[in-house]
Amino acid sequence: MLNSVIVVDDEASIRAAVEQWLSLSGFNVQLFERAEECLAQLPAHFPGVILSDVRMPGMSGLQLLDRLQQADPDLPVILLTGHGDVPMAVEAMRNGAYDFLEKPFTPQHLMGSLRRALEKRQLVLENRRLHEQADLKAQLENTLLGMSQGLQQLRRQVLELASLPVNVLIRGETGSGKERVARCLHDFGPRADKPFVALNCAAIPETLFEAELFGHESGAFTGAQGKRIGKLEYANGGTVFLDEIESMPLAQQAKLLRVIQEQKLERLGANQSIAVDLRIIAATKPDLLEEARAGRFREDLAYRLNVAELRLAPLRERREDIPLLFEHFARAASERLGRNAPSLGGVQLAGLLAHDWPGNVRELANAAERHALGLGSPNLESLPGGESLSEQMEAFEAQCLRAALRQHKGEIKGVMEALQLPRRTLNEKMQRHGLVREDFLGSE
Repeated sequence: MLNSVIVVDDEASIRAAVEQWLSLSGFNVQLFERAEECLAQLPAHFPGVILSDVRMPGMSGLQLLDRLQQADPDLPVILLTGHGDVPMAVEAMRNGAYDFLEKPFTPQHLMGSLRRALEKRQLVLENRRLHEQADLKAQLENTLLGMSQGLQQLRRQVLELASLPVNVLIRGETGSGKERVARCLHDFGPRADKPFVALNCAAIPETLFEAELFGHESGAFTGAQGKRIGKLEYANGGTVFLDEIESMPLAQQAKLLRVIQEQKLERLGANQSIAVDLRIIAATKPDLLEEARAGRFREDLAYRLNVAELRLAPLRERREDIPLLFEHFARAASERLGRNAPSLGGVQLAGLLAHDWPGNVRELANAAERHALGLGSPNLESLPGGESLSEQMEAFEAQCLRAALRQHKGEIKGVMEALQLPRRTLNEKMQRHGLVREDFLGSE
């Protein structure tokens, strides 16, 4: 239950009495003498109620109500009125005030009105939270494409971790989309309006690594002309994505560990520490603990980076996502080139599903772009390989079921007619592939 109350009244005795009553009842109370002060310090989405006198020097309670209504029409405002102000307060309730209390009022009357207002505020904020979650889920579905169970689980994990202040380690093969997932963790979290800085540790020469990460002062080394802000300092307040973290030199691993532990860094050639607020997202193909056992990576840093871990399945392990991804990349390439992509035939689709895609999503995107250009791709006509025929048929069947469920928005009768399947057979196939009709209700 919410318990925050802001009291705005120019009379010190009223503020003191109300604060004593509310504090004894477990409310979190904040006092203001003037309405202007309240507006200046009021946080967005304030999780509570405003209790305000009507007649005050400067901005009146009615003017405060009008300003608050413009910012948040659902914020409950209870007005405190003198006897002659009752008609005015009644009019104010028509204009959005939640309630009014005529002075002098009893603690019981005040508590009753406040508790009702806080219950309403809690419902409003919970409803907003659910809508925001639904919006984020829809945005993420358009960013991390796929209907396989693995992708659905990944999206749930990303939404959950995005809002948490923890470092994340992403495991996955080359081309599996590790940077895209890292970007989602940033964009769907509270640091979204702060910098997102991506570095590929394997692409930075060892001699330049320290200067690249930590920056340098003028004259710190030969050729260091002028002061330079390093990537970690530049990302202050935001997120640093360190791809191929296993390639980071051991000396720099020790310095990164210190930054994570102390939230401070020093530029090369400087004696003064600089405070930084960073979230570290690292990506790797090998197991960092195995790398540590082999002496190639610091074990203590591996544990610091791996507070939470996300594993990205290779494309060959989620073949049912291949047609959807291919269509997306081909359509995007066609729109960019201003032309229509050639249609995909059955033999070509079978080739897509049969190919092992060692380059994962990156390779698939390249094949889709070649298809959009009309250049073709050997992968579209490749012979089955890598998996048995029954496994390929299972993946293709799952894709057909998903397509039909999306087309008919989860309506089982329409799916049965489209696929010419009896109800029992359809239920068995949906259960085998982990498909639930509720996931497709209202889908396009």
